[in-house]
Amino acid sequence: MSRFIDISDDFISLFFPRLCMSCGAHLVRGERVICTGCLLTIARTDFHTRRGNTLEQAFWGRCNVERAAAFSVYNRGSRIRTLIHELKYKGKKEIGTMLGDLYGRILSDGGFIEGIDMIVPVPLHPARQRERGYNQSDCIASGISAATGVPARNDIIRRIEMTGSQTKHSRYDRWENVKGLFVVSRPGAVTGKHLLVVDDVVTTGSTMEACVNALHEAGAVRVSIVALAAAQKLTL
Repeated sequence: MSRFIDISDDFISLFFPRLCMSCGAHLVRGERVICTGCLLTIARTDFHTRRGNTLEQAFWGRCNVERAAAFSVYNRGSRIRTLIHELKYKGKKEIGTMLGDLYGRILSDGGFIEGIDMIVPVPLHPARQRERGYNQSDCIASGISAATGVPARNDIIRRIEMTGSQTKHSRYDRWENVKGLFVVSRPGAVTGKHLLVVDDVVTTGSTMEACVNALHEAGAVRVSIVALAAAQKLTL
């Protein structure tokens, strides 16, 4: 049966070629969304295996984060930056789901997922989500959930304020800018739980900080965080 599926897939590909969403090359049997060559060029971190890594340290004194990890490093010209741009602005939701699934398997194999009760994607402001048509963090969270079996819920927390880029603000201004950014809609669902908050990229950490603090205030006992990428200054 699987051989028949493979042959059918090859036949369909003759007329409707499947292309890598990163480089545009034809995908071969067994590849999906992103070709093996592009996947191999993504610079990966080992944060999921290291307690006290530099991403975790970036949140010390700011919010209570149990563990923190990022799949890759986000900098100018990086492969992951290009992929996240395609995911966020070009409607290529499959990138988020595929990379979420890949990272979910890595996190699971490394023991990072152990003890996690629920996956919570960082929400977009409703106006931004209507404009985009989806939340890229939902896609990533869905992929991680599929790979790990941990349920993902996007109805736990709401974003009630819209903010722009935080990168040019001082740390105090960033903190002021994200104060009250999130409201927990389902506090009863998080009480006593260990939550995994998921976002596409962590640049300054301010948005993630606000999200984590809101969840703790609602009763979550532990909160860990992951992202597809973290800014280089947070990974050195």
